[in-house]
Amino acid sequence: MKTPTHVSMNRLFSLLVLLMFVGQLEADSPYAGQQQRRIKALSDDEVSGYLAGRGMGLARAAELNGYPGPRHVLDAAVRLNLSTAQRSQLEAIFAAMQSAAVPLGRDLVDRETELDRAFVTNEITAGELRALTARIGELEGALRAVHLRAHLETRAILTAAQIEEYNRMRGYVTTAPDKSKPSP
Repeated sequence: MKTPTHVSMNRLFSLLVLLMFVGQLEADSPYAGQQQRRIKALSDDEVSGYLAGRGMGLARAAELNGYPGPRHVLDAAVRLNLSTAQRSQLEAIFAAMQSAAVPLGRDLVDRETELDRAFVTNEITAGELRALTARIGELEGALRAVHLRAHLETRAILTAAQIEEYNRMRGYVTTAPDKSKPSP
């Protein structure tokens, strides 16, 4: 026979489990806390990265497929044994990339700000939404192309040995298992 205290304890326990579950649901929202951002779609790091012309993973398709980026190669100039001519060429590639990326990044941040503001003020229309998101998509594509092109140009300057060392240095070289040996 259950006593009143036992019933109360079961109800209390059930209530605690329910509250924990509800609290967990709130904590699992991937956007929790982001509502305070100046531009909801971009973190402060993303905004500063776009404004500074940083790559932020935009050229990952090149980087992870043996097309090093000019900034990382210049940072490893001694280890990669770059010649004076290679350094000069890479500095030019990096400068050109920066001069193209910074205005695109600034325009992207401005368009994201405009999109955010349109939602904040409840004044967005379907047409404005289409136009802004299309422009943001164009800017993202152009910015990515700028960074990828710099990787393409960088690879053309390096020797196969330098690319191999770069990949090893960055941790991109994996050793494949020897297929000629039987598996244990």
